[in-house]
Amino acid sequence: MSKYTINEFIRQTQQDERESEYFELETPRILEVNLRDLVWAKTGSMISYTGQIKFERERVLEHGVGMMFKKALSGEGASLMKATGNGRLYLADKGKKITIFDLDNESITVNGNDLLAFEPGIEWDIKLMRKVAGMMSGGLFNVTLTGKGKVAITTHFEPLTLLVRPGESVITDPNATVAWSGHLTPEFRTDISFRTLLGRGSGESIQMEFSGEGFVIIQPYEEVYMTGNSSS
Repeated sequence: MSKYTINEFIRQTQQDERESEYFELETPRILEVNLRDLVWAKTGSMISYTGQIKFERERVLEHGVGMMFKKALSGEGASLMKATGNGRLYLADKGKKITIFDLDNESITVNGNDLLAFEPGIEWDIKLMRKVAGMMSGGLFNVTLTGKGKVAITTHFEPLTLLVRPGESVITDPNATVAWSGHLTPEFRTDISFRTLLGRGSGESIQMEFSGEGFVIIQPYEEVYMTGNSSS
């Protein structure tokens, strides 16, 4: 166990007071937002702030009727809050590791439970995985983010990026899959059989298959959560 004097501990762990970017990693698991207007963040992810900041849960019609119905179908697993004002906002999600992407008119699709925050200029849409609605109790939705600006996602431990090449499909476990190239559309495979129904299968009955060209981000952890809440 590390031992410090109080002054040593403060020097090692204190916040960085220097001017920094809109999104900045204060630690690998704490995101600092240097807020000057507004930011969209995962509901419940605020752990601290300084300055004058107001928090408001996303209103039912904030993004239109179509988005309202999608969120209802997804059990609000991608529930967002809007933080407005000026100050420093600190966000975290259950101690998960944070990665910041700076999109330059690009697109990325993120599992709804792994999206932490994004700049207001980013366009986003919830995609439902209808093909597996009868196979899984959770993780049936994801969020596609497009445009120019920063996006922060979370993973359990260090993420691994797998390259998808033409003719070389990448197969992943849905519960370990965090994000992928926005233009890729995963197909779902299943090896459900009589042995699976008897509880003697491999335990990997549902898989995601990515084909084409792009990337897939996975984590060394199978995150299982029920539709209707965002817990791990």
